[in-house]
Amino acid sequence: MSTQLPDDFKCPISLEIMSDPVILSSGHTFDRVSIQRWLDSGHRTCPITKLPLPEHPYLIPNHALRSLISNYTLVSPSKSQPCSQPQTLVSALTSPSSPIGTKLGSLTHLAGLTKCDSSLRRKLTESGAVPAVLKFVDSEDPVLQEKALSLLLNLSLDDDNKVGLVAEGAVNRVVKILRIGSPDCRAIAATIITSLAVVEVNKATIGAYPDAIPALVRLLIAGKGREKKEAATALYAICSFTDNRRRAIDCGAVPILINLLDLGLERAIEVLGLLVKCKEGREEMMKVNGCVKVLVKVLKNGSSRGVQYGLFTLNCLCNYSESCCFEARKQGVLGICLGLVEEENEKIKRYLSNLVQTLSGNHAIG
Repeated sequence: MSTQLPDDFKCPISLEIMSDPVILSSGHTFDRVSIQRWLDSGHRTCPITKLPLPEHPYLIPNHALRSLISNYTLVSPSKSQPCSQPQTLVSALTSPSSPIGTKLGSLTHLAGLTKCDSSLRRKLTESGAVPAVLKFVDSEDPVLQEKALSLLLNLSLDDDNKVGLVAEGAVNRVVKILRIGSPDCRAIAATIITSLAVVEVNKATIGAYPDAIPALVRLLIAGKGREKKEAATALYAICSFTDNRRRAIDCGAVPILINLLDLGLERAIEVLGLLVKCKEGREEMMKVNGCVKVLVKVLKNGSSRGVQYGLFTLNCLCNYSESCCFEARKQGVLGICLGLVEEENEKIKRYLSNLVQTLSGNHAIG
């Protein structure tokens, strides 16, 4: 597997494909197991830059990269067909006289080649092939559309391409797919949004598209399992930009996310952990009957990451609302917190301490 995926998916320490990529304060991404082993050995420098790290370094989950890695094999083209020279494939793709079958073959082969060749991805964008790829994203043929989306996802993996793809009009096409595409195409389209949003400037640009966030929120409602997960991941990626949080809230994302969280989509708590930072988000959460109960469920049964976001979200609500504090105590949150004191995750420790202080503070019951 590691030889088939882009080098960017490999941990700089283990050189293996990352299963749980995290970002160090130096800005570099590593697999959690590898960097934790490095830190546990007493190192307090970045393995790449050699710059000093804090005494207790934070490991920030790289959700965008994790999502791209986990979905990459799902958009892989067939390997049974022989590959032509890249320039020949590009010419066949862009030529008006090429038969549709030839164009489909070119899309398929280029998707396969660009999957593990970053230099080819750059050459392809420089060759002027992007408009042709986007044209096929607009195709009414679902097979052509899916292959074009797969190629577009590959091209978006390079940071140097991300802004250019947005400038070429990729977002408008992808948002259209989110609304009317097939389930597989919608899932890939949401993943492309996540990939493009890795570059900070794109978060604002994507959120400003009139139907981008509404389309992702609708996908949370109408999509199937993979579509919902990718839509939530894309929302998490773009809602680190403050204005996009309010847009998501205005689209009614909060009650939908709480319902999905209750149904077991843990990715929803990560998005709620961003939306709770807004006053409007906290207000919407407090309007949802059983919100605190759902968050308590995450504290009891969630993964380490889910518990981390659950603690943060609940603490924000308890600091904001007296009734939330009362309900959290009623649901036995202090007892649950006592059961989490042995956690080694630094963020969980910090959020746990904050929540205990909030619930043990001056909030009057009733």
